[in-house]
Amino acid sequence: MRSRASSKRSSFGRSSSPLAASDPARPAAGARLCALAEIADPGAKGFRFRVGEALFAGFVVRRGALVAGYVDRCPHAGWPLAALDERFLTRSGEHILCSGHGALFALADGACVAGPCSGAQLASWPIEVRDGEVFTA
Repeated sequence: MRSRASSKRSSFGRSSSPLAASDPARPAAGARLCALAEIADPGAKGFRFRVGEALFAGFVVRRGALVAGYVDRCPHAGWPLAALDERFLTRSGEHILCSGHGALFALADGACVAGPCSGAQLASWPIEVRDGEVFTA
């Protein structure tokens, strides 16, 4: 799940998560999310999509060459990770933080590294970077 912002096409976060994949509001592959430059380094950016009553929430993290997408849902409690928009990372930018109970997740694979979610992992949201732009994959 590493990328260099270039003209090459790269895919990240492939997952077979039935929970995330079955969401009717989840955007189709190829939807433009933002320019890579709009995501701080290190940083994260959240995205919300609505279709009727269905809502899909995801976010993209960036740290150096790493760019990865995740579904905005705590695997332990089921609630959104960020209490405030764009506050997905710890202050150091080294981990994804669940603001509800302080669980920490690895940026590269979403694995829980601290907190009550031991052994759990964030559902990945496949993204790709093409020519400095972030798209769903």
